[in-house]
Amino acid sequence: TILKVKNLTVSFGGPSVLTGVDFEGREGDTLAIIGPNGSGKTVLFRALLGSISYEGEVWWRPGVRIGYVPQRVDLDRHLSLNLQDFLLLKIRLLRLTRHALDEALAAVHLSPGRLAIPLMYLSAGELQRGLIAFALIGWPDVLLFDEPTAGVDLPREEQIYQKIHTFQDEHDMTVILISHDLNLVYRYARKVLCLNRELFCFGNPAETLTPNILHKLYGDRVLHHHIGHPHD
Repeated sequence: TILKVKNLTVSFGGPSVLTGVDFEGREGDTLAIIGPNGSGKTVLFRALLGSISYEGEVWWRPGVRIGYVPQRVDLDRHLSLNLQDFLLLKIRLLRLTRHALDEALAAVHLSPGRLAIPLMYLSAGELQRGLIAFALIGWPDVLLFDEPTAGVDLPREEQIYQKIHTFQDEHDMTVILISHDLNLVYRYARKVLCLNRELFCFGNPAETLTPNILHKLYGDRVLHHHIGHPHD
């Protein structure tokens, strides 16, 4: 076990955003977190990272290294930092070699020719891949992905997930991701956590995500791809 969460409750001075959430993650697992907008998925990540106050217990295995990819980053238009400078910040902090930079770029299929471009001039997809590369540097034990391939085109999205899946096998990494794409959840996740401000369900996607559960989770807003099946 690399992560245990018990009776996690988060509120910001009003009604609770999350109430009584319990789950655990094991080394090498892929855990997907799903739920409608406003269900507390990103708040859960912030609690796991210790960036907000919460009640309950969040236990990480001692010494665990965590990589994090946010859903989006708002950049100041006057920021002159380029992609190479951005990635080298972490490489120097961890005292790694240039090889770590090349590995990270290859993992997300970014050309070294993009390194000199300021972050603000990268496309949305390139910036997102740059954030994933940053998270992968140093091979963390756990990757937290908040809709990690938002803005990435479908072919590169597939390449990134295949590469990450390979890295999981090679490095026993645990991946915890937020996604609205149930095809992705069925294909890569071993466990799924369903949230709607409280724990709604937790288990194997093929067994847990029945049409009835999905309809209860998403209500009338449920989309056709949410009522899929791993073999469809």
